[in-house]
Amino acid sequence: MKPTEGPEPGNHTLMTEFVLYGLSNHPELQRLLFFTFCLIYTITIIGNLLIFMVTVHPTLRTPMYFFLRVLFFLDISTASIVVPKMLVNFLSQDRSISYMGCATQLYCVIFLAATECYILAAMAYDRYVAICNPLRYAIIMNTRVCLSLVLLSCCSGNVVSVVQTAWVFTLPFCGPKNINYFFCDIPPLIRLSCTDTSLYEKQIIIATALVIFTPFCLILVSYACIISSILKISSVEGRHKTFSTCSSHLTVVTLYYASGTSIYLRPKSIFSQDAKKFLPPYTSITPMLNPLIYSLRNKDVKEVLIRMMAELMKK
Repeated sequence: MKPTEGPEPGNHTLMTEFVLYGLSNHPELQRLLFFTFCLIYTITIIGNLLIFMVTVHPTLRTPMYFFLRVLFFLDISTASIVVPKMLVNFLSQDRSISYMGCATQLYCVIFLAATECYILAAMAYDRYVAICNPLRYAIIMNTRVCLSLVLLSCCSGNVVSVVQTAWVFTLPFCGPKNINYFFCDIPPLIRLSCTDTSLYEKQIIIATALVIFTPFCLILVSYACIISSILKISSVEGRHKTFSTCSSHLTVVTLYYASGTSIYLRPKSIFSQDAKKFLPPYTSITPMLNPLIYSLRNKDVKEVLIRMMAELMKK
């Protein structure tokens, strides 16, 4: 991808950088936003690293916690791609980002987001096997299968990201170079193009539907089978205990897929670009909440966490 030039002969200026407007144009809000997102980012990093270390404990070395570690790594990476640059821009007059830097940020965000969609589907399949085929769980969800699912998720995410990023940056950007957003994302970028993007906007909806609804359908099928198996359990306590192992995952799936759908499948006429600035929790809020959800609603994680904290306090 090369920086694009203006379309008019004699006025071909290279688009070598963009300017990120951020969340707000009001100077009095910049420090408040800085401290708010600095706190969110700090909690995100500490929370994900802490639960990551907890799930490495010998008692938690099962496929479910292997996928959780991958999820936490993706969350840390997503937040780190977006939030640090945003924090710098809150306190800086220079909010520019290079052409290649913008392309790299877009690629990374799409890759991580798409990969997480598929990882959540793999986690649903893991829960399906654990509940519907408990006696064969260790055989079906062996190390090779788990690694293959993660690799397949990453490859799928990479294909989606390469195609979408390449398509966006083949559009001619003639100016202005101001991105009315806090990171390089598809909707605000295509607004800067000086060509008709109606076809591309339709392509975004189709691509988003495939990336979101394909794994989401797999999740629905998995949980339909899970619910069917749970209803066959005669004990109320047994049904509750079995379903509780899925509640954390269902909460994360709801948050993640709802945020992606609200951004990329919403008609452009309903919300202005300014309103959409506050809609993508998958870049900061969801990565912060995920470790809290899995630690507060998982008995095994809480027990290991308490045990580790007690051992640290003794030292």
